[in-house]
Amino acid sequence: MNCVQLVFSPTGGTMRTASAITGVWGPDVETVDLTDPALTARAFREEDLVLAAVPSYGGRVPGLAAQRLAEMQGNGARCVLCCVYGNRAYEDTLAELQDLAERQGFRVFAAIAAVAEHSILRQYAAGRPDAQDTEALQRFSRAVWEKFRSGPAQAAPEIPGSRPYRKAGGSGLVPKAGKSCVQCGLCAAQCPAQAISREDPRTADGKKCISCMRCVTLCPHAARKVNGAMASAAALALKKACSVRKECELFL
Repeated sequence: MNCVQLVFSPTGGTMRTASAITGVWGPDVETVDLTDPALTARAFREEDLVLAAVPSYGGRVPGLAAQRLAEMQGNGARCVLCCVYGNRAYEDTLAELQDLAERQGFRVFAAIAAVAEHSILRQYAAGRPDAQDTEALQRFSRAVWEKFRSGPAQAAPEIPGSRPYRKAGGSGLVPKAGKSCVQCGLCAAQCPAQAISREDPRTADGKKCISCMRCVTLCPHAARKVNGAMASAAALALKKACSVRKECELFL
């Protein structure tokens, strides 16, 4: 039996959440990085335990994460779903993730919704997952582990979300390189969508960009930024929804 976490985490919040969950399972949890453009197909076994963790982008699974999950072959492995959102709402993310996982042959038997710092508007859920989140996630994980160990005949819990899913949409916030860009190429090398030119890292393809903000997070010179006016407008629009602290949820 292997424990594996499939994680799509451009800015690190989903990875920190996933690690808080799988850390309870033991020291030998393998990580499959779904942001890696070179990711190849992977097959699992019925006895394996898999965590599938993705951020919620506008209440949906990121399209790129869905594409790479479609390269995984579950073969009856039991699966825990995890969606991570920036304290607004996760809407249909878990429902869509359940459908994706089951389509690939995983047996979903638990799901977790968690909060992490908003990847674009960092003032919302700043510093999360925090100590309170980590304690809750570890408590959830122990309950998941006990259910896993109790045997394979387990039905999926009732997972929130609507079908058909809400309409997918982009944020429209494509980071641009400023004058402090030294063309080191780190952003191009690490872009999950391969939207940044390796020949000229100052150039990005707005049609490919998924607004994941990895380039903004990784840039050692703080050279990449989103349009300030657009970010301020988005922050104002989300202020009411993001002002009250949301807590992690377990569906078991």
